[in-house]
Amino acid sequence: MMKQKGVFVMKLGTFTVVLGELPFEKACAFLAENGVQMVEIGCGGFPGKAHCDAKVMLEDSAKREEFLEILKKYNLQISALSSHGNMVHPDKKIAQSFDEDLTNAILLAEKLGVPVVNTFSGCPGGSKEDKTPNWVTCPWPDDFSQILEYQWNEVLIPYWKEKVKFAKEHHVYKIALELHPGFCVYNTKTLLRLREAVGPEIGANFDPSHLIWQGMDPCACIRELGKAGALFHFHAKDTKVDTINTALNGVLDTTHYGDELNRSWIFRAVGYGNGEEFWKAIISELRLAGYDYAISIEHEDSLMSGKEGLLKAIRCLKNVLIYEEKGTMFWA
Repeated sequence: MMKQKGVFVMKLGTFTVVLGELPFEKACAFLAENGVQMVEIGCGGFPGKAHCDAKVMLEDSAKREEFLEILKKYNLQISALSSHGNMVHPDKKIAQSFDEDLTNAILLAEKLGVPVVNTFSGCPGGSKEDKTPNWVTCPWPDDFSQILEYQWNEVLIPYWKEKVKFAKEHHVYKIALELHPGFCVYNTKTLLRLREAVGPEIGANFDPSHLIWQGMDPCACIRELGKAGALFHFHAKDTKVDTINTALNGVLDTTHYGDELNRSWIFRAVGYGNGEEFWKAIISELRLAGYDYAISIEHEDSLMSGKEGLLKAIRCLKNVLIYEEKGTMFWA
């Protein structure tokens, strides 16, 4: 994306899956009308293909042109193509399906000139014989440490070395992994470990909501990842920790997302898990880190409709985003 000289370009964005029931043009019209400047497009994997089927788009240049014309009409830019999945799933059929979607997302990003592809790191099984993923959260008994050795050294790192090589061959240099529990990359250390092993093309699709409930400080994480040049994209989503349920059961919670009263935490629209001051601190830390790209709203608030949650998040973020280049320090 080209920057205008002297203009700071942090922009308000939205992950359009929240409007998946609308035709793409109507979704774009709604977002533009409400001040959104960038769109993150789901094109495979868990986000689905409501607005963009990467395989179809690759095969049909007319559909690509129509897609781009709609974006141009509403003055919207694509911040990223998203194909979140588990490409290292121990079930080869499942892994292949997710991998094909990610491959197509990379190829489409090349065609459309989109600089970022968002996804998950994935999580393998605990051994070659496993049929389901195995997310390890502690080092002992020693079986768990052995599982981690297998997952990282025999599956995860080799997979991402090959996938990054493929992405670079197709002029995509930013693979943004969401730090998400349930997958091997879920915190600062694991993201930086994979980046060190694979290369600088691995970075973060930074989503504070997954860090809050783990007890992490998003601002501290932004600072650390910013130092490494590993902030590629940003999801604006909040989390509310239930202090009563957490006091009883901790934060590792397998209660269904729909059973909000009994969960240790739930996802909330921006500003409803933590207040405006919290989000001002995050935006300020992003500026300190040199991040000047999309602030992409992801709606997963089970207490609100998609449109209401999205509009509330837009209102909150409009008040906290810093849009302009910083001024001269006339006082210093």
